[in-house]
Amino acid sequence: MTGIFQTRLPYDAMAPRPLPGIQPLDPATWLQVDDAFAAQMAERARLLRERRDDVLAMRPEGRAAADELLQYVLDWLAEHGEGYSISAKEVMRPDGVRIALDRDDPMGTLGHLVQEDLCLMEKRGDEHVLTAAVLCFPASWRLADKIGRALTTIHVPVPEYDEGLARRVQRLFDGVQVGRPLWRFNALRYARPELFQPRSRIAPKDLAEAGAGYPYLRSERQCVLRLPETRACVFSIHTYMLQVEGKPA
Repeated sequence: MTGIFQTRLPYDAMAPRPLPGIQPLDPATWLQVDDAFAAQMAERARLLRERRDDVLAMRPEGRAAADELLQYVLDWLAEHGEGYSISAKEVMRPDGVRIALDRDDPMGTLGHLVQEDLCLMEKRGDEHVLTAAVLCFPASWRLADKIGRALTTIHVPVPEYDEGLARRVQRLFDGVQVGRPLWRFNALRYARPELFQPRSRIAPKDLAEAGAGYPYLRSERQCVLRLPETRACVFSIHTYMLQVEGKPA
């Protein structure tokens, strides 16, 4: 079975940490370009072309935040994006591919610009709700099940996500400040190397995804930052997939 793999992780994925494992993030390190950039971006382009409805969603109320996020990413890349070249009409990525800036399709354009999946969470009542996302590399969840839902509902299938942790995560989203992003990482063993691995939230979990002894290590570098104008929270996910030597018991 073929896959797209990185050769290393920029952190120790096995380091013990209490949930949710949040740390401060240097804003200049938010978006990453790694050794799988060209291959992951080609896969993102294929998914956006062939399965757009599965990997992109935007509620009408999420449009303003999506527009702001596109400009925010462009400004960030202009300042920090090594290998990027940005003009008024297009962006040339580090792999030499030129992407037209389609401001009528902000989330779709973002999906072609960076390796990260990008989810927009906006405060509605007491909770943050997922109002827009480009999610090409879901790790056992489906965007269609999550769009328009609040944080607590989004995390219903996660056993570790009890009521206490749900309150802590909601406080995190409430408290994140403009210019002071946060990050965490996870690590899961998978039986298959595909980056696009959706699963309905009502489907039984494949035990092969969770057990040790499976040959692929999937890790997500997850960041949370706040946009200054709409005050939406951006949840970004940089996905790493590594082939692990051997199959420990």
